[in-house]
Amino acid sequence: MVADLSPAYFGMVMATGIVSLAAHMLGMTRLSSALFGLNVAAYGTIWALNLLRIRWFARRVLLYLVDHQRGPGFFTAVAASCILGSQFVLIAGNYPVAVLLWLFGIGLWILLIYTILTAFTVKEDKPNLHEGITGAWLLAVVATQSVAGLAALVAPHWTQPYRLMINFFALSMWLWGGMLYIWMISLIFYRYTFFRLSPGDLTPPYWINMGAMAISTLAGARLIVNTPDAPFLQSLLPFLKGFTVFYWATGTWWIPMLVILAGWRYVHKRYPLEYDPLYWGAVFPLGMYAACTFQMEQAMHLDFLLIVPRIFIYIALAAWVMAFIGLCRRLSGGLFRLARRRREARSL
Repeated sequence: MVADLSPAYFGMVMATGIVSLAAHMLGMTRLSSALFGLNVAAYGTIWALNLLRIRWFARRVLLYLVDHQRGPGFFTAVAASCILGSQFVLIAGNYPVAVLLWLFGIGLWILLIYTILTAFTVKEDKPNLHEGITGAWLLAVVATQSVAGLAALVAPHWTQPYRLMINFFALSMWLWGGMLYIWMISLIFYRYTFFRLSPGDLTPPYWINMGAMAISTLAGARLIVNTPDAPFLQSLLPFLKGFTVFYWATGTWWIPMLVILAGWRYVHKRYPLEYDPLYWGAVFPLGMYAACTFQMEQAMHLDFLLIVPRIFIYIALAAWVMAFIGLCRRLSGGLFRLARRRREARSL
């Protein structure tokens, strides 16, 4: 189990965290607090399993890290840390822990962004474009924007000039995340339209096409809220608002497209719907869309948009419940098989 642990399992923390935050924004305090407690436990457990995996199977971890399809999954550790940090700010009001998670996320981001992209650049044996690139590549964008979003949340807790510096850092990361999305979505869209796409190729992380824009919207809305704390943000306010709506509109465009492609995969092509840890990568964008729309509505006073998060929170919650049930079934099945093997071993 530990040897084959998916690098993207932190997607569960990302999904649980953002559904919890969206519920908190919409006044569902009990649900939000329950998911927060579960997320703390999940974060600690997944890190423990990953540290054991690094200790016992370091070579396999390294091979996964430089693999074009598996490598981007490691970025979920960055996003999970920062989204959990956002929960500590908004739900628990615990800034010290949030700052520690933010600093840890920055360190992970630096380590992973340069290690993975450098390895992809210099390795001699590379896959073709249609075999190597997936929607999971956009987890690099999600990781970048999660660092920017948490920076914008913790900035008001600091005094000047640190508040100014952290807001500038958040702005820089937000802009870099947008540029990274443009690079990567161009390759993904090219792969969509000019190479054959089989049902097996359309993995759940393709929902990150939308999720990366949703978290960019959330980070942008938080920067808009912070404009009184930073004069340079005030001077950029029309730009911030324009790009935040641009990100939101792009993410919104993806939703019908992804629903159509999901129908093609599961209904027309009858691809089996079985639990996979990658499905957390489809839950996360739904929760993030609810959270980012609510935050943008609050930041820009767009009251007519409030109906959107009120609907999407239930869609995201339903998707989360389905994924969690699948996880429980997978774990119970694994424990049952392990117990049976032990009984058979004792009988011999």
